[in-house]
Amino acid sequence: MRFYVKSRRQTPTVIIVALIDVLIVLIIFLMVTTTFKQQPAVRLALPESTQAQRPGVQEDAPLVIAVDAEGRLWWGTETLPVTAESLVPRLKEEAARRPNLRLALSADEKAPFGQIIKVMDAAKEAGVRTVSAFAREPGRR
Repeated sequence: MRFYVKSRRQTPTVIIVALIDVLIVLIIFLMVTTTFKQQPAVRLALPESTQAQRPGVQEDAPLVIAVDAEGRLWWGTETLPVTAESLVPRLKEEAARRPNLRLALSADEKAPFGQIIKVMDAAKEAGVRTVSAFAREPGRR
């Protein structure tokens, strides 16, 4: 009769260094494949225009004032809320800082027309010579 001496089995070990390497590769893969698209803070449904210009056509960026569907006003690309009463002094400040200030009005299709007129009046009172409006190309959403 043969007796086998059972050797002790070694406990399984997890090699943590290999797991860290795999994790780093996954993180790098996710960082490279992720698209970093800027989402606008204020969602607007722009009206259509056949003469709409593509963004980035002009060199000097205009000051953007947005009017949403509820009639609230938003100042600049960082979309800070602003009231109609404080719009004239702020526009005067900006016009003093930038003599060739151009104003771009970005209004929702359902924005109250009265608010749009208030913005245009404030621009005229502040001495802004160029006021344009954003529109989307036909067929784009």
